Amino acid sequence: MASIPSTRQNPTASSSIDIVEGRSLWQDALSRLKQNKLAMTGLYFLSFMILIALLTPWIAPYSYETQNLDMGATGPSWAHWLGTDTFGRDLLTRIMYGGRVSLMVGFVATAVALVIGVLWGAIAGYVGGKTDAIMMRTVDILYALPFMIFIILLMVVFGRSMLLLFLAIGCVEWLTMARIVRGQVRVVRKQEYINAAIAMGLSHWHIITRHVIPNILGPIIVYVTLTIPSVMLLEAFLSFLGLGVQPPESSWGLLISYGVESMEEYPWLIIFPGAVLSLTLFALNFLGDGLRDALDPKASKD
Repeated sequence: MASIPSTRQNPTASSSIDIVEGRSLWQDALSRLKQNKLAMTGLYFLSFMILIALLTPWIAPYSYETQNLDMGATGPSWAHWLGTDTFGRDLLTRIMYGGRVSLMVGFVATAVALVIGVLWGAIAGYVGGKTDAIMMRTVDILYALPFMIFIILLMVVFGRSMLLLFLAIGCVEWLTMARIVRGQVRVVRKQEYINAAIAMGLSHWHIITRHVIPNILGPIIVYVTLTIPSVMLLEAFLSFLGLGVQPPESSWGLLISYGVESMEEYPWLIIFPGAVLSLTLFALNFLGDGLRDALDPKASKD
């Protein structure tokens, strides 16, 4: 008697169906960012500069205070790769220590501007009405004030200190951040999940911090990467005027200021600090443009 072939499938047989895992929006943005060569170059260069700044006390070729008045200003050599200044101090060492200050000013002052601007703009955009009008008219009034004079007055009245420099720059850089956040929040405020959170009885502060701000992180991150170079450039300008970092501390702006005084006789004193500052600003701007295109691909095509 012929056997009837079984119609049951072998449970151990492998399925030919491929399961494709989904990716989040952040994973898609990261993938687009990695395809942007300029942005990745900027990211690598910035990471390298931050690493150098962190390791400067251990890898600097000379001590920060070391002077050799008999040597004076000398050009690049095997002993001093970038030359020395008029006091016989190694320029490479001073650039490395100056980078610590310039990067710290850029990141800390931007953090101050980030906290003030995000909270101010989020509250104004979420509450709306008269509160929004009053808060944004305050921003308009502050915009009308000359920022440089405001910072100079702060430095003159309260003295010159590193902490005051951070606060002064941060307190004038938050205005644009507030406007950007306020516009984004007004869009998010109309979404259904915000109305659902309100219907559930969640507090307004909880909704702002847990639902509104996390959903506008893309524009915030992009603007932060564009704010850091503007803050560093502002600090360099203040140091150039003698109102920023004070000796014996140093920054790239202060080194450029010293270089300008003797640029005809000792051009390397302005070329090398200026080149390092320019490359860092280029890297930050390339990274900011790359993040903008990665987080908002539609806008990059327009």
